[in-house]
Amino acid sequence: MKKKIKGHVIEIYCADCRKLLYRYFKAGSGYLVKCYKDRILRNYTNGDLKCHKCGKQFAREVMIHGKLIHKIIQGKVFVKK
Repeated sequence: MKKKIKGHVIEIYCADCRKLLYRYFKAGSGYLVKCYKDRILRNYTNGDLKCHKCGKQFAREVMIHGKLIHKIIQGKVFVKK
């Protein structure tokens, strides 16, 4: 049986051109450091971790706890609830 995770939906935007990148289910409070792929509700990018408008890279793909995640590059995105 899976644990029920408390959280909320946030929108992640490119810091340079202000284009919407993700709708994401954020568990817990705190800063956005990493995005688990299974919690991305809607991906507006081309899947290459670059903004689809300005082309700047906003995250890197890394392995944490046996899962591939998107590690956010500090200062490249901002979040709205």
